[in-house]
This record gives sequence, C-alpha cells and structure tokens, in this order.
Amino acid sequence: MKLSPEHLVIAPILIPLIAGALQLFLDDRGRKLKASLSILSTVALLAISVLLLRFTHTDDEASGGKIAVYLLGNWPPPFAINLVLDRLSAMMLALTATLALPTLIFSMGRWHKAGVHFHTLFLLLLMGLNGAFLTGDLFNLFVFFEVMLAASYGLVLHGSGLLRVKAGLHYIAINLVASLLFLIGVALIYGVTGTLNMADLAIRIPQINETNQTMLESGAAILSVAFLIKAGMWPLSFWLPETYAVAPAPSAAIFAIMSKVGIYVLLRLALLFFGSDPGFSEGPGAQILLYGGLATIGFGTVGVLASQTLGRFAGFSVLISSGTLLASMGLVQAEVTAGALFYLVSSTLAISALFMLIELVERGQNLAASVLAVTMEAFGYQDEEIENEEIVGVAIPRTIAVLGTCFAACAILLVGLPPLSGFIAKFVILSAIFSPDIASQIDIIPATSWWFMALLILSGLATLIAMSRSGIHAFWAPSVDTTLPRVLFIEIIPVAVLLCTTLVLTIQAGPVMRFMEATAISLHAPQPYIEGVMNAPTMLPPPMEVVE
Repeated sequence: MKLSPEHLVIAPILIPLIAGALQLFLDDRGRKLKASLSILSTVALLAISVLLLRFTHTDDEASGGKIAVYLLGNWPPPFAINLVLDRLSAMMLALTATLALPTLIFSMGRWHKAGVHFHTLFLLLLMGLNGAFLTGDLFNLFVFFEVMLAASYGLVLHGSGLLRVKAGLHYIAINLVASLLFLIGVALIYGVTGTLNMADLAIRIPQINETNQTMLESGAAILSVAFLIKAGMWPLSFWLPETYAVAPAPSAAIFAIMSKVGIYVLLRLALLFFGSDPGFSEGPGAQILLYGGLATIGFGTVGVLASQTLGRFAGFSVLISSGTLLASMGLVQAEVTAGALFYLVSSTLAISALFMLIELVERGQNLAASVLAVTMEAFGYQDEEIENEEIVGVAIPRTIAVLGTCFAACAILLVGLPPLSGFIAKFVILSAIFSPDIASQIDIIPATSWWFMALLILSGLATLIAMSRSGIHAFWAPSVDTTLPRVLFIEIIPVAVLLCTTLVLTIQAGPVMRFMEATAISLHAPQPYIEGVMNAPTMLPPPMEVVE
C-alpha cells in the first residue's frame, strides 16, 4: 500500500506520541536507549516534514498550493475531526523539526540526566506543537494546546532549583488562565455558529446576524487574548522573560517556537475568519495587533538594554521578535506578511541557538561577579589598578574562539546586520511597507509605518549595544573568577547547525522568499483552503468479493 500525503499528515502527531508513550515503560537508568529512540523519532519527523513541505509547494501561486486533508474516522466535513496541511502548517512543521533535532542532541550532553521523563516530555511537546499546526478545528486546537502546555510545565521545572520552581509556578498559573480564556472563547463561538471547524466557520461568520454579532465578537476577543498571552504581547508578556531565562537550556531553546504558536493561530484565524471583510484592516482587531506589536517591540528594547544576564536578554529578544510579527500582521498586507514569515523562521533559529549558547558561555562564569561588573560599569566605577601588561599577548583558547564566533553570528542575526538572514527579513518587511505599489494606493504613508521602521532600527541598535557589552565581558575582558568552560562536542555542534541553517536561508533567500510570498498570498486569499477542506472526499471502503 502506497502512503499518500493525506496519510502522512497524521505522522507528525503519531510518531512523538507513540515514542513518548513507549519510553514510559523504560527504566530511567536506560537513558542511552531512551535518547536513541528520541533521536530516531525526531529524525523521522524531520524527514516527513520535509516531504510534506515539498508536497504543498507548487509554482502556481494562484492555486494556493496543494492542500492535504486527513479525516479522522472517515466522517465527511464539517463533522470530521480533520487535520489540514497547507504551506503555512508545513513550514511550521519543518521549523519545529529543525529546532527539535539539534536541541535534543544538545540535551544529551548533560540535561537529559538532570531529571526523570525528559525524553517523554520533550516528545509530547513536539506532539502538541505539530497537532496545533495541523488541526483544522478549534476544539482540537485546544486539546493540542493543552498537551503542549502540560509537557512544557515539566520541561520548565526539569532540573529543579529555587528560581526555576518559582518562575515555573508563575508560568503554570498564567497558562492555566490562558487555557480558561481559550475554552470560554471557543464556547461562545460554538454557541453562535454551531460549528468549530475552521473552514466551516469562515463560511458561517459572514452570515451571522446583528443579534449574535456581539457574542461572536466577544468570543473572538477572549480567544485572541489567550493567544496574545502565549505570543507575549505587551502588557501580557510579564511572565515570559523570567521563565525563559531560568528554564533549562534545551527547554528554552525549543520554547523559542512555542511563542510562535500564538502568532501562528492569530495569523491563521484572523485572515481566515475576517480577512475577506474590507473593513478588517481598519478595524479594532488589526489596530490592536499593530499598536500592541509596536508597544511590545518598545518594551523588549528597553528590557534588552536593562538586562544584566544573558538569559534575560534572550527572553526580551523573544519579545522583540513577537512584537515585530504582531505589528506586521496588524498591517494586513500580503507583502509584509511574506517578510514576516521569513523573519519568523530566521529569528526563531537564532534565538534557539542563543539559548543553548548562553548555557555554554555561562559555565565558566561567576554570574554574581558578572552582574556586579555590569553594574559598576553602569555607574562609572573602574578598577584603575589592573595591570594590563600581564594579559597582553595571551592567546585565546579554541573553546572561547568557537563560542565567540557563534555569539557574534547570533548578534548579527538578531540585530539584523548584513549579510545574514536577519538583515534580509527586516529589509523585506520595510521595503514592503514603503513599496511604491502600496504607497500609490494611499495618499500618504501612515505614521505607524514610520514608527514601525524607527522601532525596528532602535531595537536592532539596542540589541547590538547589549550583545557587544555582554560579549566584551564574556570573551574579551573576563573577570578573575572566570574559568575555561568545559564544552562537549555534542553540545557545540547543535548550535553551529542552527546557525548554518540561517546561512542556508541567506544563500537561498530567493527561493525561500518565493515560498513565503506564495504562503502569504494563500493566507490573504483563503478560498482554496476553505474549498479544499469542505470538499475533502471520504475514503471508499474496499469492494467486497462475492464468493460463488
């Protein structure tokens, strides 16, 4: 039997589910066996995600790309629990698998030994992520959302520690509130429309009468708040920097994609449900995304400059990334959305690599001494009695040289300096905002576009200042308490692989951008998605043989 793409759609959910469940029957002392099973499962996920990505991409942009629909139970739409694969979901699956494999390899250095059931939790997190990207109805989005969060609770607390437990409990409380809001919003929408199938909702929402319009908008607003909490929009982002800063390095690295789940759902549902409304771009929903995104960039910029540890700096970098994506969504322009998708991939890879790199850099540092040094520098206190002659001509160890090179690459990506993919992503977004085609459609470029450009440049400058300061203290002028960190080969290779992936994005920027533009066009014109889901055929039973 030949497996069609419709059959492979469910594989990214089944593979981590089965592998994670099997590991519950294995003793924790058999970590090598568990690690091998996890690696094989993640490699299979990466291979399948690449196949699905190639399936969805076609050269015909008007077609919206190929769409594969998997109907669980073989019920016809919209009654079936369906999984839907299109360009956007295939891209997110590939990005998740690309992050998961290096992160899992990195954890084998030391972190998978720091507690119980690490591999099971990690695989269940992948299952929740993949399910959220593939599901075609809101209720199962809630189910996969909860699976993802439940696994993340264990990964945040993995390795124990007072700060980790404190931040983890706050993280759990906030996400429980978000889950409650999610459930309330889904209930309100179902009460008005009578369906939770996303494609069916896109058909029914424009037909809602004025009597039920208020309840529908209330449900959509409550649902949006739940996803904005996950995306980290200001002022709902107070939990994120501290949680990501104290989480174990592998957990924080894979969490870089978790904040993008909220971005993905908002992008998907906003354009699917309300994108056909000509007044959507001028309505309150788009304005909240735009101004909230700008505020998030500003808050993240201040946080980056104020951060005295690399962990908190990385956490605020996640907020800058989320703010940029939210503001881009608020402009409701296909060209800007294409640049935002490219930025999503580039920034996620860079931030994930940075979280793992931070753990390696801080192994040889006395964190209390580092914070004190930054504070003294801020207040102008200098140790004038240091004899610089003693350190002149000292060779840089190879470990420090490799870590420093990776740190510089992360800085270039996050700042948005040429020639790497971070610069290309920001350039595409800004060129789309100020393109002649868009400018000709309006009398004057809005002030928000200028604010967006200014905040993008200022956030890059702030990131450059903060990373230069941290890099000097970590690599160029280490304190007397600094020792040479012991870095395993299996730990530095995943960081290098993620950074090399961004280099591939830079070299292949043309084909990648064509894919992103086709994805953005299909999102802003979702009719092929709706028709593909609603017209998905059920599988006919095999013919019965008549015995004479």
